[in-house]
Parts: sequence; C-alpha cells; structure tokens
Amino acid sequence: MRVLSGIQPSGRLHLGNYFGAIRQFIELQRQGAECFYFLANLHSLTTMRDAEKLRELSLHLAAGYLALGVDPTKSVFFLQSDVPQVNELGWFLNTVCPVSLMQKAHAYKDKLAKGFSPNMALFDYPVLMAADILIYDSDLVPVGQDQKQHVEMARDLAMKFNLAWNGEVLKLPDAHIVESVAIVPGLDGQKMSKSYNNTIEIFQTEKQTKKNVGQIVTDSTPLEEPKNPEKCNVFALLRLFLDEDELAEVAASYRAGGYGYGHAKARLTDCINARFADARKKYDELIASPDTVRDILREGGRKARDIAEKTMQRVRAASGIITTY
Repeated sequence: MRVLSGIQPSGRLHLGNYFGAIRQFIELQRQGAECFYFLANLHSLTTMRDAEKLRELSLHLAAGYLALGVDPTKSVFFLQSDVPQVNELGWFLNTVCPVSLMQKAHAYKDKLAKGFSPNMALFDYPVLMAADILIYDSDLVPVGQDQKQHVEMARDLAMKFNLAWNGEVLKLPDAHIVESVAIVPGLDGQKMSKSYNNTIEIFQTEKQTKKNVGQIVTDSTPLEEPKNPEKCNVFALLRLFLDEDELAEVAASYRAGGYGYGHAKARLTDCINARFADARKKYDELIASPDTVRDILREGGRKARDIAEKTMQRVRAASGIITTY
C-alpha cells in the first residue's frame, strides 16, 4: 500500500500540525505502509513572495519531520521541486480538466474570502495537487475532511485522462481521512493555525514554550472558585497529553476550586517540554548540519523521480507525445 502526503513550507511546525497530521503519518510508517512524504514548496509559491523565508522554512520543515519520526530508510522523503515530472503531468491533466471543476474548489474560494489576490497558480492548485498524487501511483492519501475534495478531484482527473486516451494509464487513489483528536485549539480558542497567529510551536526552547503557553486565553474566574474544565482552552490542550486518569485528576481539581489557570498552564508546559524533548534535541542537531538534511532530501528526490518517470512514460505513450532525449 503506497501512501502519499505533502505539507507546504509556509510556517513553523506547531502542535496542530503534529496532533492533526504528523503523528498519524508516523503511525502509517510504523505499520509498514510505503510512505511518500514531500515538502510542497511549489505550492507555496501561490502566496509566498519571500525567497529567503521559503528556503528557511523548507529546511525547518524537513528537519522537523525527520526529528519527529519520519525515517528516510522506511519512507521516501523529498522536495516537490526535485521531481519536475510533476509539473509535466500537471499540464497533461490541465488538458482534460474542465474550468468548472476548478471553480468548485473549496480551497480557492476560501483563499479569496481571506483576501488573497487570485492568480492562475492559486486557481489551478488542485491540478498540481492531483499530479502530486497520481504520479506516484498512490493508493491512499491521508487528508483531513476539509481536504477530501482534492483527492476526489484527483480521481476525477485520472478518470477523465484514462477515458480520453482509452486506457488505464493513471491509478485512482483513495482518500484516507485522518481522524484527528478533534480540533487543536490555539492560544485564542480558535483552531490552531499560522493563519490566525495563535500557535504553540514545537521547536522552541522550554522558556519560550512557557511564555507561549502563558498567552492562552482564559476567563477571569478567581483562583479559589470552581472552574469548568470543558470550557477551558488549557484543559482542551491537556487532553492531547494526559491519559484518562491524569485528565480526570486535573478535571477534579478544576471543579474543586483552589486550582488556578496558572497551575494548568504550568502542567501543560511540562507536558509539551517532556513530549518533544528528544525531537528538539534531534532537530537542533539537524539544523546545525543542513547538508545532512539536504542529502536525505536529495536521495528521496532520486527515488521519487524514478517512479514519477515511469508514470510519465505511460502518459506520454498513451497520448502520443514523442520525446527524443
């Protein structure tokens, strides 16, 4: 079973990234799936206009994924830009893609609603994503419910291409809906997202984590008064780290009174620092040795290109495109 997933280098890794997706990706790798994980740096160009920041975030993301458990001896880990065949397949898919299909894309509508300036790359984003998926003959694509439409579009475009050229040229993938632990709340109680500037970063110092956690919004209930844990952003984050008995103990303290939000924040800070201590150490080592990270990505790119080229040979042959190189 071949699994494919990508993430844009558009921000620093935070708790929402880990509990919402990365943890599940690592589990699929552990279960023995043939995993292809890539950094979608070409996709980031739809909105990114800072070359140095893109380079820095790409290295951060690569080091972060490796530190958190992506094993390049078990998974193919690479840069999207190291596989030029993806752009080539994107063009072939564009030739069978109705404009109306792109106009239905939720992500495009969402970006417009947030004030992003529409450009063709943003409009055509689902086609390049379909190429990312289809070029590796992916079986499963782990996505959240909000991204399921992109996998459905990839299937639709594969069927249209196969129908146009009278053959089973492209393999149809299935969406693997990642069951998150529910929405990971940010500092303000909204979904944790770099777009809202409300994240708790994974790869920061213990002191920075304490300061970050201290910014979580709570109500003004006095220390001595009972509190409702179910309405507390700090408690919602503690759910991600504590087992049932520990969580019940904290909940009882909330309801008994005499347990302040400062106590809960201190507990959460300890949990975060303990959970990611080893990953932070490995991350620091990788960031200090960027050539090691680049070598891993380079080897992953080589493996990905070999498979992508086999797909493109089928695509070119089916559609009558002749190459002389």
